[in-house]
Amino acid sequence: MRKTILLGVVALAIVATACTIDTGAQRSTSSPAVGNAFGSQTVPVTDEPVATVANQALPAVVNVTTDVVSSSGQAGQGVGTGFIVRSDGVVVTNCHVVEGATKITVFTSAEKPDQYDARVIGGDCEHDLAVLKIDGKNLPTLTLGTSANLVLGQSVVAIGYALALEGGPSVTTGIVSSLDRVVQVQDPNCDVCENQSRTYANVIQTDAAINHGNSGGPLLNLEGQVVGINSAGSDSAQNIGFAIAIDSAKDTIQQAIDSPLAPTGYMGVFTETVNSAMAYQLGLKADTGAYVVSTSTGGPADAAGIQSGDVIVRVDDSVVNTAEDLGAILNDIQPGQTVSVTIDRGGNQQTVDVTLDARPLPTELP
Repeated sequence: MRKTILLGVVALAIVATACTIDTGAQRSTSSPAVGNAFGSQTVPVTDEPVATVANQALPAVVNVTTDVVSSSGQAGQGVGTGFIVRSDGVVVTNCHVVEGATKITVFTSAEKPDQYDARVIGGDCEHDLAVLKIDGKNLPTLTLGTSANLVLGQSVVAIGYALALEGGPSVTTGIVSSLDRVVQVQDPNCDVCENQSRTYANVIQTDAAINHGNSGGPLLNLEGQVVGINSAGSDSAQNIGFAIAIDSAKDTIQQAIDSPLAPTGYMGVFTETVNSAMAYQLGLKADTGAYVVSTSTGGPADAAGIQSGDVIVRVDDSVVNTAEDLGAILNDIQPGQTVSVTIDRGGNQQTVDVTLDARPLPTELP
């Protein structure tokens, strides 16, 4: 997703390097970007400091793949990066990597990657930070260092799933080019950002290559500690990349760990409110309800046989008149609960049982 960043008085063609989205793409059973020698820890230990950092850090760097649905109902996928900070499955990434997702899947960087469903437990979208939770145990982690002690010219290492290329994450190296940058990113998809613009403060500028897909990955010092979260790169200027200073993100990460957002029910449908004009245009028999524009592949609704074009008119004993009604009903239902969903399909009503998953994204991040 392309973002334009204004730096001082100079306008650069900068992008938030989250993901390459292929509209209409179908989810594969395994991530096309994972699987590599680093993740399986076959890299020999050498006297090269960058190789040592990469060998130690890569097992804790993960691929974050999202299912997304556009406003027109077109399904696609996005790819970004994250890193594990707690062994029970707390993952840090960028908000723009996961915003708008109907499903979030995390893949480890091992040669035969493990796959986990993920949900957001906290973050700060205005400053492009999201904290995810996966159901893991004894996972490898990265240590959070400090960005306060960084100096110009200091060597750093960036790791991430650049361009979603096959073969696993990329390792690039460079130096700290500048400190304490303030960068503004226009993002029309950010609902909680003032004027739909994120402000990155205390930003680290580096010449380590940061490309599409790198977003959310770690920027490391040569001790293997995270000093930044890779967020943006430039298509028009060479050797300019930006990372959120880790010190500015620590409080948000800790808050998500201490007070994680509670899971709520998730059906896996993208819906619009049925009105008279829509009913006439699409030839619907129902004149109220939540029209199913699309379903998340493999999600609860899809598994239960709900299809695009159906109209959801009831969940258990609750009447659904609008798409907002459906969202409010699901917010009060816990994941794992089975509900009876009544749909109108061409004028014929039928009821199916749907076992809800955990919603990947909260209604609104803090």
